[in-house]
Amino acid sequence: MLPTIADILELETVRRGSPQVVAGADRLDTKVRWVHVGEIADIAQLLRGGELVLTTGVALPDDSAELTGYIAGLSSVGASGLVVELGRRFVRELPPAVIKSAEEHGLPVIVLARETPFVQITEAVHARIIDNQLEELRASEQLHEVFTELSVEGASPAEVLAQVARLSGRPVLLENLAHQVLACESAGRDTGALLAGWESRSRAVAPADRTAYDSASGWLVTTVGARGQDWGRLILLCDRKPSPRDLVLAERAATTLALGRLLERHQESLERQAHGTIITGILTHAYSDPDEAAARARAVGVPLTGRRLVSVVIRPTDPADQALDGQAELGELAEATAAACRDARLPALVGALDQDRVGVLLPLPPRTQAEPALTTLSERLRELWKHGSAFVLAAGSVVESIRDVRRSFLEAEQVADVAVRQPDARPFYRLPDLRLRGLLHLLRDDARLQTFAERELGALLAHDAQRGGDLARILRIYLDAGRNKAVAAQKAHLSRPAFYDRLRRLERILDTDLDDVESCLSLHVALLALESFRRDRQR
Repeated sequence: MLPTIADILELETVRRGSPQVVAGADRLDTKVRWVHVGEIADIAQLLRGGELVLTTGVALPDDSAELTGYIAGLSSVGASGLVVELGRRFVRELPPAVIKSAEEHGLPVIVLARETPFVQITEAVHARIIDNQLEELRASEQLHEVFTELSVEGASPAEVLAQVARLSGRPVLLENLAHQVLACESAGRDTGALLAGWESRSRAVAPADRTAYDSASGWLVTTVGARGQDWGRLILLCDRKPSPRDLVLAERAATTLALGRLLERHQESLERQAHGTIITGILTHAYSDPDEAAARARAVGVPLTGRRLVSVVIRPTDPADQALDGQAELGELAEATAAACRDARLPALVGALDQDRVGVLLPLPPRTQAEPALTTLSERLRELWKHGSAFVLAAGSVVESIRDVRRSFLEAEQVADVAVRQPDARPFYRLPDLRLRGLLHLLRDDARLQTFAERELGALLAHDAQRGGDLARILRIYLDAGRNKAVAAQKAHLSRPAFYDRLRRLERILDTDLDDVESCLSLHVALLALESFRRDRQR
């Protein structure tokens, strides 16, 4: 971890020079990659960025425009800051042009009132930088073995967080982009206290870097994601400034979590794995040609060409609490589904789609109707699965080509995710049961939807969280009332003037026009998405 200018100002060798910050006082958290001593006016061309420049100013020009250009040059190459020793060139203070230009460019400038050997400053800072780098290297080597083993073993997020807590002795949490906690290891602390008001607290911590320490909250935050798709944050709760080892620990844990999400597989029979691989290949367009998918399916005894294709998703309504038990049950459900297809003489590809759902690709002869086949499959499966958890069976549209199977599966997944919330004992469910709420529920874990909801509502939710307000509820009432202000005011139990005043405050906070139909539609979708995020975490 590189030292900041504030860290350098605390060094004894610097303090002996009576340092005073004369510009850029709000930028003292700027990191310093190296210290460079230079007494020439065109020093910017020798820098690469991140340097703290030390000078007595003896070679600096007298002209204000040239001094302004000197500061602009340092800023343009990304210098961390400028330290000027007074007494040789500038006796008591720097020229106003230097200070003004530094403030405009956001470049921290420090003056030393007393003569200070620059070599002592460079030695002290460089020693600190090198020590930090060595500490990071030692930590990296130590932690590499630990997290490599976790990656190879396919450790769950809970196991990864448990290891982080053990190594750091601190609480650690994993959250998604909607600030909902996915996993938590309290390290002996009270879990309820750790999670109290989590969403509003988390929204207030938004560091700019992928890994950064927020001193106000005491959180070390690391972004979790892979292949350019970020999906969460790992947060280590620190009681003091984190060490280089803590930084490496957080980053290695985040990498392991991202890798685990990419490589997560379920324990299934070889047949189910083969079927699942083919289904996944079709859904992800892994095969260069649909004929390749048809050939692979035909090789496992399931003909797809010349057939009407129906995608089916089966999801337990009450999955097992433990992850391992849930995976085992899903594997058993997949095997029972395959057996039901055989009993009904319905050749099909059957495999687990993920940790919650079994997928079925059902090929039917050209003149066969889908409804009787789905009813038969449902009845046979319920007979074979009498002692397992209840489930819902959802079907997508009938398609004529392998190219359209992905669309059919997406429809089936939408239906299954909605039906599992309020099952009504139908043999199977179809797309007409779905509306917008179901679609948003399906997409609730998608980082793009979470980002959309945060962009639309983040300012409002932060305002409510900071002030204990209820403007989000007022917005929901207004939109649910079809933007009828009189009806909305009545439902909110407010007078019309009071309600109109809240609408004006909403418009200021959201920077939008609540009379604009498209803006209101966007806000309404974001509210429904937020409701889906929160409801899902409460289940």
